[in-house]
Amino acid sequence: MIVRPMYNLVLLPDVNYYFKNDFLKDWSPVQIEAQERILFLVLRDNKPREELQPEDFYPIGVSARIDSIEEDGSIHVHTLERVDISEIEIHDGYIEAEACVRAEVDDLPKEEESERFTRIQRALLQFVQKYQWGMWARSYILQWNNMEEAVCTLTEYLNLTPDEKYQILAADSERERFNRMEQAIYELVEVSKVSEEAQSAQKDDQEQLYREAAIKKQIGYLQQELDEMHPENVTDIQMFEKKIEESKMNETARKEAEKVLGRMKQEGQDGHEYGMLYDYLDFLTSLSWEMPESSPVDLDEAQRILDEDHYGLKKVKERIIQQIAVMSLNKKQSGSILLFTGAPGTGKTSIGQSIARALGRSYARISLGGVRDEAEIRGHRRTYIGAMPGRIMQGIKRSGSSNPVVVLDEVDKLSKDYSGDPASALLEVLDPEQNNTFTDHYLNVPYDLSNVLFICTANTTDTIPEPLLNRMEVISFSGYTEVEKLQIAKRHLIPKAEKAMGIPEEKLEIPEDVLRQIITEYTMESGVRGLKKQIDAMCRALAVRLVKNPDEKLSVQPGDLRTLLGRKQLHHDMRLTEADPGTVTGLAWTAAGGEILYIESRLMRGDGKVTITGQLGDVMKESIQIALSLVKIYYPEETKVLEDHDLHIHIPAGAIPKDGPSAGITLVTALSSLVTGKAVPTEYAMTGEVSLRGYVLPIGGLPEKLMAAQRAGIEKVFIPQDNVEDLEDVAEEVKERLTIIPVRKIRDVLDVLIGE
Repeated sequence: MIVRPMYNLVLLPDVNYYFKNDFLKDWSPVQIEAQERILFLVLRDNKPREELQPEDFYPIGVSARIDSIEEDGSIHVHTLERVDISEIEIHDGYIEAEACVRAEVDDLPKEEESERFTRIQRALLQFVQKYQWGMWARSYILQWNNMEEAVCTLTEYLNLTPDEKYQILAADSERERFNRMEQAIYELVEVSKVSEEAQSAQKDDQEQLYREAAIKKQIGYLQQELDEMHPENVTDIQMFEKKIEESKMNETARKEAEKVLGRMKQEGQDGHEYGMLYDYLDFLTSLSWEMPESSPVDLDEAQRILDEDHYGLKKVKERIIQQIAVMSLNKKQSGSILLFTGAPGTGKTSIGQSIARALGRSYARISLGGVRDEAEIRGHRRTYIGAMPGRIMQGIKRSGSSNPVVVLDEVDKLSKDYSGDPASALLEVLDPEQNNTFTDHYLNVPYDLSNVLFICTANTTDTIPEPLLNRMEVISFSGYTEVEKLQIAKRHLIPKAEKAMGIPEEKLEIPEDVLRQIITEYTMESGVRGLKKQIDAMCRALAVRLVKNPDEKLSVQPGDLRTLLGRKQLHHDMRLTEADPGTVTGLAWTAAGGEILYIESRLMRGDGKVTITGQLGDVMKESIQIALSLVKIYYPEETKVLEDHDLHIHIPAGAIPKDGPSAGITLVTALSSLVTGKAVPTEYAMTGEVSLRGYVLPIGGLPEKLMAAQRAGIEKVFIPQDNVEDLEDVAEEVKERLTIIPVRKIRDVLDVLIGE
């Protein structure tokens, strides 16, 4: 018996089917001959042959017989009974299955069946007679002997899902099966009628639209004449003509604007491109094209504004005042593009607003974080659907002037993909020699950006491409000391929080010791963003008390912080209480400020294997190799122990990735302490990279690292000799509490801590 899967067909007993020879050839393990039995299985989904599984078939199928095989290869098949399918086995090239005849429920009299089938035939004959192919279809309809043949012939045209077609076969009741078939054919006729009516109605609607468009065009001509007779009724065309005339744009921009305006006139208000042209002219004429005259700047007033808005940042303010002075002398924007770098919350973005206020200019901020499409900077060409100007020109429009202070925020978080490199697009924007003719793709006309004061911000310079970084002058925001944070909280954060929470100033008292406790136990970053959140949270909790007791004067004591802010959130690493051979304190820089870290090393019986843990990056792994080599050079006898011992080096915390070129001397000191058995005093910490010749190399982030050492209770710190000049950036209160020891060679450190 041949088993053949079928999909999306109505299969019923007592129906003649005609198939091509290939229809069965690929599914038969034997030669196909007349009188051969066939078992048709019904598929649930149209899956490829090689993916078929037994559960992919419905449980009811149809048995059939090959009546004859014609000379042209076609096969005449007659279906017999409905069957229940069981034990399906799928082989490579054919299928085997067990089947037994399924009982029928004979509940439809033959007379009723014949009468209803005759009505179906008449309905179909009446339906096809109005079509050109009706005579051809009429002969087919008259040849049908029963409803089963009609439905199986029309199976491809019925509005039924594959599952609904199977349900016709699965109905045991002959009446139910007939009802389903009858309903399917009547639905086919009605749907065809509705579709024909819809096409006719659509044709009428289109003719109506053509007539309406012609009338509207005539109305447009008449409206133009009316506008000329009554100038007070201004149209879009007249409005843009006036704006172009008053905009003072350059000659290239004016020609483009007049060209687009001409297209608007041709399109008419109901044209397909009218909206796009309107948006373009609206943006072009909304830009400020006039170059304002340079006004004198009072440097003392500018300094007062900077000091009023920001506490500390002495060097940053000095550089900003220098920039303002140069601009004042040259009567135009000049000097380097400033790049403010530092940890989050150190005031990089907000100081841009202060600069704008000091210069008396408008201000615009453009966030570049996550921008990966060059069109975000240069704009989209107007040929694209949904085209928009780039962020630079949008910011200029928002500012309402041609010489605003524009802060380009988060330039270190630009990325690139197949859409282009936005960092490269910024090269023209930030180059004073090129940006006087900056051309946005959407505008397609040059715009002078030379009078715009661009200020960029970033958390780090590592991810900024070198060509872009070369166009900017890096100004580091090293972060705030505890003393500076205390003053910022008193002068800025607390008054803003009181105003935001609705607490009268005279009702709240927060002593300095409470603020210091919040700074040390609830915040850790270099900036003050976390401190602001904690003060806001505390004021919200105090606002609840004030609402319940309006006459109460709120005074916060150190013991109240656990109730107001919960448990302290930070547990900074503090200096070790006990010295231990092989353990040394190092200093690290993070995006949130400085931290101390411990380098731990241990020896154990083994064969000289070195194990490194703590999620260290490639740079630190190379530092470990250099440190091992130096220790073997300095202590040849002591390091013989490494031949029959394994060495394990670990840097907590293990869950935090670490990398950077500043752990060299710490690693050398830790390994030297381990092999000599001499513990390093816990009051010492150190930072600096080391070369294979034993020289201590300079590092970055010195102010943050020294603040972390002072906070952890460290007393003495070794730093590279080449970093001595960087001590100018370190707060005085930090330097007063630390003994800072510059060293040029690692031997200088070992002589102090390990000895000969």
